[in-house]
Amino acid sequence: MTKWVTIKKLSELTGYSQDAIRHKMSGGVWPEGILWRKAPDNRVMINLREYERWVEGQIKVA
Repeated sequence: MTKWVTIKKLSELTGYSQDAIRHKMSGGVWPEGILWRKAPDNRVMINLREYERWVEGQIKVA
């Protein structure tokens, strides 16, 4: 399984809209550096492994 995916791919895989994903990122629900980061070309990438941990309640956000 691929570790890093784009917002578009995560939307396809999970059913969350791209806007909902961006809202979770900007609102701090998904912390930068843990669930997502910018690649060297400045493209936002989502860590699927950490996303799964978040879904399972293993990542707590303040």
